[in-house]
Amino acid sequence: MALYSDIVMDHFTNPRNVGELQNADGVGQVGNAKCGDIMKMYLKIENDIITDVSFETFGCGSAIASSSMATEMIRGKTVKEALALTNKDVVAALGGLPKHKLHCSVLAEEAVRTAVKDYYDRNGIAYDPAEFPAEEEGEACRMV
Repeated sequence: MALYSDIVMDHFTNPRNVGELQNADGVGQVGNAKCGDIMKMYLKIENDIITDVSFETFGCGSAIASSSMATEMIRGKTVKEALALTNKDVVAALGGLPKHKLHCSVLAEEAVRTAVKDYYDRNGIAYDPAEFPAEEEGEACRMV
């Protein structure tokens, strides 16, 4: 059995939505100190809908594939729907990840959440702080 699914390999070799999104409404950056992966997510939001999304990731193939898949999964969704995205959703959409690479999907989830938080902060939108990872905690290091 192959270590990575065909979907993971496709999103790694042909990532979708790569690059900085100019004039983004929300930007989130997260990292994993253990493996050195850094993920930055950009959101364009109009009338509570994510109309455009892109990413920049410095990391392994699993991190790039997770970023790419997450952007595909939240484009066209409401902000609330994007906040409901979990790392398990990303892993399932990718057809699985090796256990030692699950942290990459956690980074994708956290990058989306951090970008939404930035959007809320920039626009003075009230939110429950418990819904968002604390930047200094490095939550992406947890394994699920």
